[in-house]
Amino acid sequence: MLINMKELLKKADEKGFAVPAFNIGSEAILKGVTESANETNTPVILAIHPTEHDYLGDSFISTCILEAQKTKVPMVIHLDHGGKFEEILRAIRCGFTSVMIDASHMSYDENVKITQKVVEVSHPLNVSVEAELGTIGNTGTSYEGGANDIIYTNPDEAKDFVNKTGIDTLAVAIGTAHGLYPKNMKPELKLDLLKEIRDKVNIPLVLHGGSGNPDSEIAESVKIGISKINISSDIKHAFYTECRKVLADNPNWIEPNAIYPPCIKEMKKVIEFKMNLFGALGKADLY
Repeated sequence: MLINMKELLKKADEKGFAVPAFNIGSEAILKGVTESANETNTPVILAIHPTEHDYLGDSFISTCILEAQKTKVPMVIHLDHGGKFEEILRAIRCGFTSVMIDASHMSYDENVKITQKVVEVSHPLNVSVEAELGTIGNTGTSYEGGANDIIYTNPDEAKDFVNKTGIDTLAVAIGTAHGLYPKNMKPELKLDLLKEIRDKVNIPLVLHGGSGNPDSEIAESVKIGISKINISSDIKHAFYTECRKVLADNPNWIEPNAIYPPCIKEMKKVIEFKMNLFGALGKADLY
């Protein structure tokens, strides 16, 4: 069942769980995510970054749409961190049901202006819009990048931003970073700040950079009001760690249908752990 983000997160917000947004960087990752979603009856978001879109091509989006349409499990196809208006338009033309405009690196007024423009184009087409206020950190291990210095989301600005733009979901900066954390970098969420934002903002909130944070903090953020959590590095790390092992143990293997199944199996363990951690496991029957 292919739906948009507003429909998906409305139920998550009401029932107090968060829907995982898994970055789909290959057909094998798509297979693992959709299999887990169907086997566990769990709603998911198929997130695709513009660099992934460039690599995979428009035809891959048609595959994602087909996977979503042939199942009863709610799925959203979401553009993750769209940084240019042209990237938003391309995604809409391809059939994405949700787009993110990330103008968090711009001034507040510029962020408002371009987000308003994206909402104006997207909403008449039943495409949901996510935006970001504040900056997500950078561990140096992710193509998504991020800021060296985190600018935390200001609760009063968040309220004003939502009112001025009419967005459907807001990504907040409360201390996460993109990528896998190195040993000398300790992730820590500002949960008190999240509570302040939740008190002032009446739309679903999004947590980016959800890989590598303490499970207890992630679970608490869901209780406070996070309705969507982005996961990329954790599932890719599981997949490619197993891939390296498989190839090392079987140096003569060249067939994808021999190499990838055990990698997908290991990745699905992480996928389903995250689904359960976020409280989303088995929640497809709510839709």
